[in-house]
Amino acid sequence: MSALRPLLLLLLPLCPGPGPGPGSEAKVTRSCAETRQVLGARGYSLNLIPPALISGEHLRVCPQEYTCCSSETEQRLIREAEATFQGLVEDSGSFLVHTLAARHRKFDEFFLEMLSVAQHSLTQLFSHSYGRLYAQHALIFNGLFSRLRDFYGESGEGLDDTLADFWAQLLERVFPLLHPQYSFPPDYLLCLSRLASSTDGSLQPFGDSPRRLRLQITRTLVAARAFVQGLETGRSVVSEALKVPVSESCSQALMRLIGCPLCRGVPSLMPCQGFCLNVVRGCLSSRGLEPDWGNYLDGLLILADKLQGPFSFELAAESIGVKISEGLMYLQENSAKVSAQGDCVRSLPRAAGVSGVRPPPPVPARNRRAPPPREEAGRLWSMVTEEERPPTAAGTNLHRLVWELRERLARMRGFWARLSLTVCGDSRMAADASLEAAPCWTGAGRGRYLPPVVGGSLAEQVNNPELKVDASGPDVPTRRRRLQLRAATARMKAAALGHDLDGQDMDEDASGSGGGQQYADDWMAGAGAPPARPPRPPYPPRRDGSGGKGGGGSARYNQGRSRSGGASIGFHTQTILILSLAALALLGPR
Repeated sequence: MSALRPLLLLLLPLCPGPGPGPGSEAKVTRSCAETRQVLGARGYSLNLIPPALISGEHLRVCPQEYTCCSSETEQRLIREAEATFQGLVEDSGSFLVHTLAARHRKFDEFFLEMLSVAQHSLTQLFSHSYGRLYAQHALIFNGLFSRLRDFYGESGEGLDDTLADFWAQLLERVFPLLHPQYSFPPDYLLCLSRLASSTDGSLQPFGDSPRRLRLQITRTLVAARAFVQGLETGRSVVSEALKVPVSESCSQALMRLIGCPLCRGVPSLMPCQGFCLNVVRGCLSSRGLEPDWGNYLDGLLILADKLQGPFSFELAAESIGVKISEGLMYLQENSAKVSAQGDCVRSLPRAAGVSGVRPPPPVPARNRRAPPPREEAGRLWSMVTEEERPPTAAGTNLHRLVWELRERLARMRGFWARLSLTVCGDSRMAADASLEAAPCWTGAGRGRYLPPVVGGSLAEQVNNPELKVDASGPDVPTRRRRLQLRAATARMKAAALGHDLDGQDMDEDASGSGGGQQYADDWMAGAGAPPARPPRPPYPPRRDGSGGKGGGGSARYNQGRSRSGGASIGFHTQTILILSLAALALLGPR
């Protein structure tokens, strides 16, 4: 027996010790074969990965125990952990970016196409009704649609100015045609245009058509512009918010989550679900957009409902030609009253009264075709819009576009609140939630994750056990993005009430929450006269004094320039309010 004792002492170091405790599974195998296989497949040089565990005193993040990682390998795994996390966040929100971009493109194409449809339909209607007379003055109508597109695209002047200028040009061109036996001096036509543009009701050569057209077009184009701007703002904000910067504490937590199992030689051991949620929520704690995101989606839906209801873009675009035709018919029926305007007659030289001026050559009868009756105009318009107009954008209609938008926005709600669950649902980040009872990687070894799982709010993140979170409030880029969402939401909700926060075309005929209802009633059945507005200042005299047929020499004034200096108090108040919100959001209490 004494002879066997030396042999037993030699064999004793080779015998296994007691069963492993938590976190000591790497010591059991003392092999890095699995880690070498995984990292080798990722392109790592096997020369940097030892075949067996080595001392981990050189590690900066992972536990300084036995390890399969050199310092270089650990640094590379840290960068990979950051890239994996950032990639998952961007992939999770990619459907938001793509959906908002696609909806913006479809609605924008649809609105522009509807304006083209309206222009085409007007051309067909007026060519049929007025023949060569329309062809001679088509530039006026084409210029109107061009300026409407400019306003929609944020590059044009106010709609009040655009429409007033159009009606003034139209009066100057049409009025002499109704009295071909006379020759009207430019000053007389200028006087008529000035009186027609005043708000005291002294002269309404086109009847109520200009007011009704202004109501329909202004509210609809303001709403459409705010809507497509809102979609573009949302896409831009989400695209930036998904590019999450990684702080140092977040980087170390991510490394402990998905990198350290490789260094411990157990890459198949998945991180615990609770461990992942604490890490991801800590990394995202100051990046969320709630509750502004939910309010933004509400603003989109409210305005979308308006655009297919009382502010219907299709009806507004199709009504342009009808309202202009009705105005022309009213002018023809009341031309004698317009020509007898005493103020304008008195403005003429004594020897050049209207009746004493040499008449121009008679206009051929075929070019002075009388406008059709209202019933006939409506019939022609219906025929044009149904049979001759080109198909709308993407062969769709506004009702279908809004229905598709509503369906997609429903899936966007709560995205930022669910983002941590989405990221941790990926197999690269954590074990499946259904395997909660199974052992998993706790950050130190195999076991069950015992620290509490904290919520995603900043107040709860103060107690995050995995990383230090700045609970003072969102960072500056996130505040800026939230402010962008608030501004877009305010713009859309104002447009739903008929107000334009971006321009000078404030709705002067109705205000407040009841404005939309009045507009809908006026649209469908013809409302009574709107509340009285403050009188508009008289136009300045025209400088050139010419009255030719060219668009630039007509007797109008640039109302945009004359009115821009006196923008409404409401507009400035709303602008100041938005700027105040910006300052509070960036500098105020957090």
